[in-house]
Order: sequence, then structure tokens, then C-alpha cells
Amino acid sequence: MTTKEKIIFPRMTRQREMLLSELMSLDTHPTADELFERLRRRLPHISLATVYRNLEGLAASGRIRKLETCGRQARYDGNATPHAHVRCVRCGRIDDVEDVVAGCAGPLPRELSGYEILGRHIEFDGVCPRCRFCEEQSDNPKNEVIFHNGTEKTQKPEGG
Repeated sequence: MTTKEKIIFPRMTRQREMLLSELMSLDTHPTADELFERLRRRLPHISLATVYRNLEGLAASGRIRKLETCGRQARYDGNATPHAHVRCVRCGRIDDVEDVVAGCAGPLPRELSGYEILGRHIEFDGVCPRCRFCEEQSDNPKNEVIFHNGTEKTQKPEGG
């Protein structure tokens, strides 16, 4: 979405302000359902439809980013500045990747396809540290504790 196309969102209501504040306080990329559950603690009368509607409006106005991956529920990012993401192929977790080169080598996509480019999204696929740890533990029949650096191993005591 270009700057000219950003929608001017109506006034900032209390619910919208709390939703935006909650999203920006997180270092995760929650779904609308996850945000709804968090907000209900402070706003017991808020509806899921209100959360969805406000997230859509905030995304359309450029205040937040909507992250859509084929076949998965949309997630939302309180950091609207351009940056890349990495998605865990096991659990769906999404994290920011800040140090990706913004430019691309070679011809621009417009030159290759004839498309008018409106934006870009860079997303890497991988396995997050938690899923890797769980996989390492499940591949470990002796029940050893394996640290993330992979160098230290300690035998767990029997029955513990």
C-alpha cells in the first residue's frame, strides 16, 4: 500500500487505543483471537467482531501490519516499519528479522513482469528454537538434557 493509498482511520476510540497499545506492547505477532482473549481481561464487553474490524482498519491505515500466510490465520504486527519475518514451519510462530538487506540485486520485478509493484514482503521459513529443542528432546531416548548450543549434555536422573 503506498502512502497515497493509506486510509485515514476515524477517531481513536478507547477500544481502538487499547487494542493498538496491547499489540504494540507484544514482541509476538498475535492473531485476532489471541488479542481478543488478552483484551477481554480489561474490556469484558468487547466483541471479537470489534477486534477484527479495528485490526483491519488499523492495518488499512498503515498503523499496523497484517501478516497473511497461505492457509494460516492472519497475524498482526505492531511494528509497521518495513522489515522481514521468519515463520516457524512447525508451530507457526513469527519473529522479526531486522538485518535483511532492503534492496535486491538484479532487475526490479516490474522490469521482469510488467506489474506495478505496490509493496513487498520478505518472509523466511525455518524451525524456531523451541521446536528445535522439542525435536532434540524427542530424538533423545536416554532422556538427556541437551542445551541449545549443542555442546553440553547432562544425564537426567532416573525417575526425575
